[in-house]
Amino acid sequence: MPVSSDTLSPSTELGRLLSATAEQQGRAGYADTLREILQQPQTWRDTAGLLAGSTVAALLSQALIPRPEHIVLTGSGSSVHAGECLAAVLQAALRIPCRAIPAGDLLTHARGTLAPGRGLIVSIARSGDSPESAAVVDSILAAAPACTHLVVTCNAKGRLATRYRDEPRVRVLLLDARTNDRSLVMTSSFTNLLLAGGALAPDETYATHSAAAADIAQRVFDRHADALAMIARRDFAAAVYLGSGPALGAVRESALKMLEMSGGAVTTMAETFLGLRHGPMSALNRPSLVVAFLSAQASVRDYEYDLLRELDRKQLGLARVIVGENIPAGVVAAGDLAIDLPGLDALGETQRHMIDIVVGQLLAFFRCLHLGQKPDAPSAGVLTRVVEEFAIHPAGEAR
Repeated sequence: MPVSSDTLSPSTELGRLLSATAEQQGRAGYADTLREILQQPQTWRDTAGLLAGSTVAALLSQALIPRPEHIVLTGSGSSVHAGECLAAVLQAALRIPCRAIPAGDLLTHARGTLAPGRGLIVSIARSGDSPESAAVVDSILAAAPACTHLVVTCNAKGRLATRYRDEPRVRVLLLDARTNDRSLVMTSSFTNLLLAGGALAPDETYATHSAAAADIAQRVFDRHADALAMIARRDFAAAVYLGSGPALGAVRESALKMLEMSGGAVTTMAETFLGLRHGPMSALNRPSLVVAFLSAQASVRDYEYDLLRELDRKQLGLARVIVGENIPAGVVAAGDLAIDLPGLDALGETQRHMIDIVVGQLLAFFRCLHLGQKPDAPSAGVLTRVVEEFAIHPAGEAR
């Protein structure tokens, strides 16, 4: 179902796309993706309300009883990037070691990646039907019976949501069906899964920060979409995404969105600001877009500003998209786009990542359209919405 322009953004670019008929949106291949990107502010408010309810609050509280010795956040593709955003945040709040591990690694190298002891395994999934998703839960249930499991998913009919109804070691947090994106690429599913996972660390400001994030995301749509569309039309074949600390998960997700939605036409790299100097900076010695997600911490931003000034001095990169609050003029060069968002630094870290990711989604969406591709199903014949079934092989003995 297409989105209507009469209730949403005054952006010229978005208004033009939204004014198309349902048939036109479907033929152009963007109806699902655009609706799912733009529904995020409202779905965040609804997810925050769900998380605040007594039933879900009790479920999340019970997932931490008995207190786990470690927490693993797992998933495949975009889902593990949500875990990367959350791991350091949850570890700081809960004072429990937390680590994001791709489901594929747990499937093939569990002995080297899964710490011993009583763990909480948080499986994050849009559909819950990727072949390795249930296989990982099955294998850990058998090999590490002391571990308990929390599934966070958008799909009530998926294997992760239905397979373990009679297994007391597995709890399921099911999000609203609207978050189960129909598009190939994850957008509102990703940010809502991220929001839900962050609620493992109880915080009385969580709902307030989530509502504030929804307002800021709407401002991105209203005031910055046109500028993002313009920069998406620039002549670049590569994009480098930068963040610090837990923002690296948001950086990786945003880089993946550009890679997916461009059908591989734009090569991408995700790196930390400080890590860029150690070799990866060589990727900018050609026309490349740099996307920089600034930290809320002043001491961290000093490092980030230094790197941006260095890129300017060396004339590296075609242009930059810089996302933050109170961005100083000295780090914004001619041709750059500064997305300055009042209130961003006051958000919780999880909600801040959600805003960065929204910017990354819009940029990739507009690039996809500029390249003449269909955002609902880019890379036709290569990618599918849910990874195709593949054989799950029995685990071998460690050597």
